[in-house]
Amino acid sequence: MTMKTGVIQEKKLYSKELGEEMELLVYLPSSYSPLYKYHVIIAQDGHDYFRLGRISRQIEELLHNGEIERCIVIGVPYKSVQERRHTYHPEGPKFEAYKRFLAHELVPFADREYPTYQVGPGRTLIGDSLGGTVSLMTALDYPNMFGNVIMQSPYVDSHVLEKVETSASLQLISVYHQIGVKETEVKTTDNQILDFTAPNEKLKELLQNENMNYHFETFDGDHKWTYWQPLITPALKKML
Repeated sequence: MTMKTGVIQEKKLYSKELGEEMELLVYLPSSYSPLYKYHVIIAQDGHDYFRLGRISRQIEELLHNGEIERCIVIGVPYKSVQERRHTYHPEGPKFEAYKRFLAHELVPFADREYPTYQVGPGRTLIGDSLGGTVSLMTALDYPNMFGNVIMQSPYVDSHVLEKVETSASLQLISVYHQIGVKETEVKTTDNQILDFTAPNEKLKELLQNENMNYHFETFDGDHKWTYWQPLITPALKKML
């Protein structure tokens, strides 16, 4: 049988925090009805999660099999590789503003436009690499707004480790954390070669010691969508 497909709506949202119009891709599953309430998944790297991650197809299958709760996906695409770094990297000039955009502008937009649960546990932030980094850091800043984080091979540096060590809100969020065992020489967008595996192991040690809902898994691969794509399904099943 062929799996039904929902619709992707293209929306525009002006961000005062970022001082620019943001493009949004909103996926409403084939079974969508305004009569029900929906969990909201907010995906950094919005285009990538739809095209390379095929998140909509995976959600349709999970919904069809009754394996996750009703949800919609809001993808936030990046405008350029450089812009992505400016907004997702802890040292990026737009990092703080982007986190505020997610909490103060995107969440009210979602709650206004769609029948959402309007509580932290009803929202999941998902992202790969730097997108995973900004997802975690946003949830730590706004734990009552974002109850769940799925981070696929996040970039981890001293800013991230320090934030986790000093955070008082880890008990309020659930985290699903994936890293590849071969991510030891990752070429980053600013042409550095970085080891992602070791810092992620450090992050794991910190999060494991917390009294929180935390799931960690490694995969036999490196820093590519080839490996992240099939890992979206188990993560969604666990978090939704």
